[in-house]
Amino acid sequence: MSETSVVQRQHAGDPVLSAVPAVAAEASGIPTALVTSAPAPSSLPSAWRAQRLGPWRDSLLRRLLALADVTTAALVALLFAAVPAGGPATALLAFAAAPAWVLFAKLQGLYDGDERSLRHLTVDELPKLFVWALTCTVATLLVLWSAPVTPPSVGAGVAAFGLAVVAATALRTTARFSWRRIVPREQAVIIGSGPLADETRRKLELFPDIHVDVAGQHDESVAVNGAVVGLEGADRVILASQSVDEALIARLLRHCRAHHVKLSMIPPVRGMFGTAVRLNHVADLPVVEYSTWGVSRSSLLLKRWIDVALSALALLVLAPLFLVVAVAIRVESRGPAIFRQERAGEDGQPFRMLKFRTMVADAEARLPQLVSFESLRDPMFKLREDPRVTRVGRILRRTSIDELPQLVNVLRGEMSLVGPRPEQVELVERYRPEHRFRLLVRPGITGPMQVFGRGELTFEERLAVEREYIENLSLGRDVRILALTVSAVVHAKGAY
Repeated sequence: MSETSVVQRQHAGDPVLSAVPAVAAEASGIPTALVTSAPAPSSLPSAWRAQRLGPWRDSLLRRLLALADVTTAALVALLFAAVPAGGPATALLAFAAAPAWVLFAKLQGLYDGDERSLRHLTVDELPKLFVWALTCTVATLLVLWSAPVTPPSVGAGVAAFGLAVVAATALRTTARFSWRRIVPREQAVIIGSGPLADETRRKLELFPDIHVDVAGQHDESVAVNGAVVGLEGADRVILASQSVDEALIARLLRHCRAHHVKLSMIPPVRGMFGTAVRLNHVADLPVVEYSTWGVSRSSLLLKRWIDVALSALALLVLAPLFLVVAVAIRVESRGPAIFRQERAGEDGQPFRMLKFRTMVADAEARLPQLVSFESLRDPMFKLREDPRVTRVGRILRRTSIDELPQLVNVLRGEMSLVGPRPEQVELVERYRPEHRFRLLVRPGITGPMQVFGRGELTFEERLAVEREYIENLSLGRDVRILALTVSAVVHAKGAY
């Protein structure tokens, strides 16, 4: 067996058991004695460790999510008790339906997505959460209306539905965050070499919420004489081979099932599949279907209506913040509070994009001293330590408040809330033909680049996520990106 770049897992000092509180162990089905007196992980057989950690890890998360859903049901019950004509009897009867909330969530698959996916976030299940909240709220209302208590009004039911969606989203996000703080990160072994394996490792580095560390990397020779070696201590195996070897996949599958290890595979024929594909089945026959049609006019019209409604509402609500920011900018440095720059919009049409000024007034004149567009390898640039940025400007950039004036561009129809970021016209003029696909739609205030790495992405990585967005454009995808933007702004990774 040959190894390409093995990184041996260090078992010494592994805090798997010592870092888990006894109460968490009890909640997950692990005897407390096992937490306090189990032998050190390094002395445990790898198969036994996988059997112990894998199910416990996933079981604890399911229990935390169920606790979040029960809490959501309790909050809805309290709302029904607080409305006029409500009371303790109404709250008690509404809360008695909490097991049904958990049952409906289970039927919706809301406890199984994390175990199956390498990366599963709360925003990924928002459509299911809407259906779940609506179903459970209506079911609770029907119970209350048929019971010998003063029934809540339809308005209270609407408020309960809204509360259920917001509470479930917040509590499930908190549950996943807490879970990542409690349990150790999965130890993954990558099988494969070359660009595909390197890109897989890169994605695991970009998204820490995947909760996976790369413990080692081997080439395809891990399968020797029908057996699989070199995967001791792995919680997950990620196959990222440049070629499809059915025999290797079958051996890895048998090994992972026998040792309770998760298995993920990165398709090697990425260029063949592209991004605009969907996998369906006709009986047992898998069918890869390509999206070769444009977005429907009704979807584009609805997207525009949403842009206008939300941008107008946001401008109205944020007006006081705009005033405070404008004053702070003018107090620190002379010059206008709003910065205008020509950017390329849909079909490459130039428009004047608005931002709060984050640099000194003569920043444009100083740019040639810092970077030459002609010397750039790729038609993009981002300076990590730009000396032109002011102190107020750094705060505005890290919080993305500087982008908010673009709501005016959205209202004008020059931009959308979600889309590829608009680039300077001088840089777009240097695009090669294969880069111009990103000009097919309106640019956005936020977009795939902002939620999948921001300034940390290379030009090729940026193009890849933007192509995937454009080829699969949908309102649901826009909602997901808007939700992910909140997390991206909070963490401020890649913002400079």
